Amino acid sequence: MRRAGRTIVDIPSLDVMAGEALAIIGPNGAGKSTLLLHLALLERPNAGVVLFEGADARGRELALRRRMAVVFQEPLLLDRTVLANVETGLRLRGVAGGERRQRATRWLARFGVDALASRSSRTLSGGEAQRVSLARAFTLEPEVLLLDEPFSALDRPAREAITRDLASVLAETHTTTVLVTHDHDEAARLGDRIAVLMRGRIVQSGTPSEVFGAPVSEEVGAFVGIETMFEAIIVGRNEGLLTLAAGGHTIEALEGDDFGGVTEALVCLRPEDISISAPGEHAAGSVRNGMAGRVRRIVPTGADARVEVDCAGVTVIARVTRRSLDDLALDVGTEIVASFKATAVHLIPRW
Repeated sequence: MRRAGRTIVDIPSLDVMAGEALAIIGPNGAGKSTLLLHLALLERPNAGVVLFEGADARGRELALRRRMAVVFQEPLLLDRTVLANVETGLRLRGVAGGERRQRATRWLARFGVDALASRSSRTLSGGEAQRVSLARAFTLEPEVLLLDEPFSALDRPAREAITRDLASVLAETHTTTVLVTHDHDEAARLGDRIAVLMRGRIVQSGTPSEVFGAPVSEEVGAFVGIETMFEAIIVGRNEGLLTLAAGGHTIEALEGDDFGGVTEALVCLRPEDISISAPGEHAAGSVRNGMAGRVRRIVPTGADARVEVDCAGVTVIARVTRRSLDDLALDVGTEIVASFKATAVHLIPRW
């Protein structure tokens, strides 16, 4: 897919299976919205084809678009009542008035805005308007639902509430869905599968746990929120467990399937998988790794805090609750031990 002589999206193949929800994430400018417009048959690719149920969509775009519904970041509501907006698509498709109203009312109730049916769309809050937009989409009973960052303009409480309701609806209806979003929590909550799009290419695809817990590269790791990454040398192997050395520390991690002949790896740890304790209080049992260090920086982030620790030249970043921050009396320069399980370590082989 090219614009102004520049390739925006270059995807050899992408399958969306019937009944699944695919979330597409990626940095700004990666081509997410462009890809969605092509999947919605609102733009035609310069090369390649879009297949619907295995057949070329060219020449039958209008008929196929009637089997889809698209929800954009802006609700795009008409200057009419809420009920009239939700009935619009059915009216254009010739559905009789009684059935129109019944279906529209049912979906307004499903998204919690049936009490607003007689209100003008111009009086709605952002969250209410987007709920009405979703009700309008589901009233059409689409085979395919396409969502282009529909909740990005909402505040967090409104976004979390509407995401929860949409997740429930998708679980009930099994509507084939493609969601473009920059919100990782939203993608993990709504997506059965996640595709990471960077510079117009899909660089990783998998379940939420695979993408967020086992990124294929340092670039993907940084994007999906892995804040601790450092180089290590593999110094031992024993029954599926690797021993690595980094900055004077010894680390144990599970050995992946593709580590034959690998001698170096990038160690990746999510901040929520690292716990902080005072020296001498390092957890035992399944927590096999402990790295001693000093607190370098503390950044409050709301309910918790981002704690940056210097472990003899290796930077480790953990998130701790405000209560733990107070209980440990953490401050810049405080000596601590950063602990994590071997199963929490994700290794990217260095060839």
